[in-house]
Amino acid sequence: MTGNATFRHRDVAVLSVTAVDAPVVRTSEEFDASIGDSYRRNGLRPGMLAALAGIRERRWWGEGQHFVDGAIEAGRLALEQSGIDPSRVGLLVNTSVSRSHLEPSIAVRVHAELGLATHCLNFDLTNACLGFVNGMQLAATMIDAGQIDYALVVDGEGSREPQERTLERLASQEATTEDILTQFATLTLGSGAAAMVLGRASEHPEGHRVVGGVSRAATEHHDLCVGDFDEMRTDTQGLLTGGLALAGDLWRDAGQEWDWQDMDRYVVHQVSSVHTSRTAQALGLDESRIPLTFPTLGNVGPAAVAITLAKEADSLERGDRVLMMGIGSGLNMTCLELTW
Repeated sequence: MTGNATFRHRDVAVLSVTAVDAPVVRTSEEFDASIGDSYRRNGLRPGMLAALAGIRERRWWGEGQHFVDGAIEAGRLALEQSGIDPSRVGLLVNTSVSRSHLEPSIAVRVHAELGLATHCLNFDLTNACLGFVNGMQLAATMIDAGQIDYALVVDGEGSREPQERTLERLASQEATTEDILTQFATLTLGSGAAAMVLGRASEHPEGHRVVGGVSRAATEHHDLCVGDFDEMRTDTQGLLTGGLALAGDLWRDAGQEWDWQDMDRYVVHQVSSVHTSRTAQALGLDESRIPLTFPTLGNVGPAAVAITLAKEADSLERGDRVLMMGIGSGLNMTCLELTW
């Protein structure tokens, strides 16, 4: 297929998927109050987070908690729910964007805390907000290849520190309109964790089959959203425009091999109400089939699609077709079909 990388999996199933919510709720009204003087001084109106992004609140980890603790807890729950002995896991992939240091990997602590075996390959895989879906694809490929029997994909995100620093900067007398607009996306982030266990469908008929999907890149947009340990600066309109074009190109070409126009559920990356509505309109999707978590959780990075799937799992019926749709700044996009 021209322009798309198509992949299909033969014998892989999702055995469990879990979400862990961070405990501290921070509302958009609280954020608006923190930078209200800067809004007024620059001729901007408070309320953009709720009115434009549709995000009423997001969560932070509490004092003394860490996003890695969330990933560990999500992984523990996923293993418990799958019924798989940790000693049988052959691959652990951490897909978190959040990190406190450059090395070692986050995966090594998760591996140690969960008591995984010494033969279990473990590492971090990062690709902005697409990371979790990429982790699933890699795990499924290794299972199909016979290299491993079971895989655990985890993700923990923490938005507290970058948001505290951003609020402090934007509340200062030096904050400009450009500062507020380019750092606006930082305030839409949220904290949380997710995990998933994958194994062979032939050995687990109770599982949810991983069918396959397509990936596509538009890396000419690599400079539209750039984040580091201190801040994230985003060309919000450019990112929306580029993302919609990428989604449209992928969807058009994927239609030659895949029928995704009438899925039972579309589990999309959670960004904002504008992004969700515009994507649905561009691709002709029924918005009632797109569950939303961003209004109360914000954008929890690569964990968002897995968190949304975990919270939606109880409402899914056997045989439902589910499309996970991830997109990461850079830009990269993957659509991954599951049969529930």
